[in-house]
Amino acid sequence: MHALAPQRAVQHLSALARHGDLGAYARQIDRLGGCEQPIRMEGHRFDVDPSTGEVVRSLTGHGLPAGQLLVRCGNRRTTRCASCAETYRGDTYQLISAGLCGGKGVGPEVAEHPRVFATFTAPSFGPVHNRPAHGRCRCRRTHGADDPVLGTPLDTGRYDYRGAVLWNAHAGTLWGRFTTYLRQQLAALAGVSRTELRQMARISYAKVAEYQRRGAVHFHAVIRVDGPEGPGSTPPVWATTTLLADAIRAAAAMAEVSGPSLDGRNHAFRFGSQLDIRPIRSADFSGSSELTSRAVAGYIAKYATKGAECATGTVDRPIRNPVTDLIGSDVTDHARELILTCWRLGALPELRELHLRRWAHMLGFRGHFTTKSRAYSVTLSSLRRARADHNEAVARERAALAGHPLPEPGTVLVVAHWRFAGTGLTSAEHVLAHGLAFPESTAEGGRHG
Repeated sequence: MHALAPQRAVQHLSALARHGDLGAYARQIDRLGGCEQPIRMEGHRFDVDPSTGEVVRSLTGHGLPAGQLLVRCGNRRTTRCASCAETYRGDTYQLISAGLCGGKGVGPEVAEHPRVFATFTAPSFGPVHNRPAHGRCRCRRTHGADDPVLGTPLDTGRYDYRGAVLWNAHAGTLWGRFTTYLRQQLAALAGVSRTELRQMARISYAKVAEYQRRGAVHFHAVIRVDGPEGPGSTPPVWATTTLLADAIRAAAAMAEVSGPSLDGRNHAFRFGSQLDIRPIRSADFSGSSELTSRAVAGYIAKYATKGAECATGTVDRPIRNPVTDLIGSDVTDHARELILTCWRLGALPELRELHLRRWAHMLGFRGHFTTKSRAYSVTLSSLRRARADHNEAVARERAALAGHPLPEPGTVLVVAHWRFAGTGLTSAEHVLAHGLAFPESTAEGGRHG
């Protein structure tokens, strides 16, 4: 078996087994929970008793078995780190579910509020290969679900690549404009002023961005009507699911964002004509065609861990040089043209604020993938803090059982200094993390500083 493993990794682990603590090394890697691209830190931490000046606890990077402090990368993309992406997916599920069913500090009465699941699409930038519900594609062929031509233009010479990239760049602003109109339209349909609406109801939402195969961003959103104090208060009797859906349609039709003027063409951005609005039933609804709370939460959480690379065939990290970064890659021709369009437009002074080169790998979209209004439910930060508190409590319990109790928080002065030292696992750490699934490369790590 050793012949299959990188020679340096085996030598490293053998030396530790003879003279070091291989078990401690394995435990440090195990605490990463499967993270493939941990952040490596060098430095130290001292917990000092402020009354005596005594160091009651110390930690140094070089004193750890790996020689550095290893911290989970926290990347949300499945293609970058499956373990951290799964944690992000789970947190997103809890965030969405709490706003639909209650929990995590949100009362169960929120499940009785009017709420819908809405999908907002981009407009057309030219005909693309597709799979219509009835008939065949415009190319007169019937495409399979995995056909690589799906989403690519029928005529690349006439496809509006500029419009597609600029739409992605303005999509987040357009969503913000929509939410403003939504409040206006809900008030108008209810027959009250906007000031009165604020005293009677509040609109909350959570949304996720998804890329269509053509490379255009669209949004999936849970939109809910609460009482004036948020999810714990009762919405007015006139607030129905039907009224909310009507307000969404009207606001989506009105929302518009002005864009740049390029080569004599004035750009303006609106949502596409395809707008899907579906009521959300209870979590235990047993029907086959209606959306349940759990189904919506799972759907949004799934797409929170995906980027353009999953739908369009682009790359999952920033592009430094389009020539060197794209040559030899698996980027599709359509995605390559979208990226190059970002690069060309990014050189124009009038488009500097769009940062198109920085977000070329995202095909121009620079917004957050998962966003929510303040009162929708809990935050990702609060979920992470609760997990950190739980892990800290477990560590204290284990230390106490081992006869080395840790100082109580707030009773010590923490003096710490850490600096970035690289990312990734060494060959030996890959072996410890994956057992016999040895890496093919013999390189001693990813990007080590």
